[in-house]
Amino acid sequence: MAGPRPLPVALSCGEPAGIGAEIALKARAVLGAALPFVWIGDPRHLPGDARWQAVDTPAAAAEVPGDLLPVLPLRFAGPAIPGEPRPENAAGVIAAIARAVDLVQAGAAGAVCTLPIHKKALKDGAGFAFPGHTEYLAHLAGVDRVVMMLACEGLRVVPATIHIPLAEVPRALTAEGLEATIRITHAALIRDFGLPAPRLAVAGLNPHAGEGGAMGGEEIALIAPLLDRLRAGGMAIAGPLPADTMFHPAARARYDAAICMYHDQALIPIKTIDFAGGVNVTLGLPFVRTSPDHGTAFDIAGKGVADPSSLIAALRMAAGMAGRHG
Repeated sequence: MAGPRPLPVALSCGEPAGIGAEIALKARAVLGAALPFVWIGDPRHLPGDARWQAVDTPAAAAEVPGDLLPVLPLRFAGPAIPGEPRPENAAGVIAAIARAVDLVQAGAAGAVCTLPIHKKALKDGAGFAFPGHTEYLAHLAGVDRVVMMLACEGLRVVPATIHIPLAEVPRALTAEGLEATIRITHAALIRDFGLPAPRLAVAGLNPHAGEGGAMGGEEIALIAPLLDRLRAGGMAIAGPLPADTMFHPAARARYDAAICMYHDQALIPIKTIDFAGGVNVTLGLPFVRTSPDHGTAFDIAGKGVADPSSLIAALRMAAGMAGRHG
């Protein structure tokens, strides 16, 4: 007897002047009806030759033929001009994100996947008060702390600090914040990725993980004592490790996720391994959220050349995670 049909993924349209609509159509062409998702946005913003069908609910997306993009229409104030974000569309972009969250929280969609936004356009056009997608989603969900994971087929990385200058990282890195990042990641690997006993690897902050204090003291003073305590509590966790030896194939085989101390320490290896197929995952939300790991790409918007690989991977990951959530 077949199980219940999985709920579709709610895909917010992102910035209309970017490549979001184009890659949504390309993803539908690749995935067809096998992975149902519904694009939330203004149909007028789709390319002129787009094949799409309006639906009233996400559930109806499962009945749409695989060669048509299911669309949950949301009226925007202005047209979409490739490469030129318009302030009057900012409120619609924000509303599409909120609509996707409402649908998943109501049990009408299985997960949220978000297409790229342009934060300056949202601030200029609608006074958007959040640094980005992640913080807005945390606000909508009513949670205080979330964690950014970047994932591809061969690697999962989590930066403990994100979009701050490198000079500020040592001050921003605290035992409390690092512990929260590790615990949220550990719980998500169990719940969202189906790993009953996750193995974590934690990078040091300094070259050679400080080399016994010769190249910095954060490992001795902060990172190592925290990891010792977490290991004593039952976590399988290695580190602090020299970051320059953590990401070759044999090293990656020994852990399920790497916790890194700052943005580039995490993102350089994953973008080297799989530049086109990386997925941004927000951990710590009460629902599944993924996103392609790229921006609006204004320079190629409207030219028909955008690569949908990251969006396809993000939709597949969202559906898989939602299935494990039940």
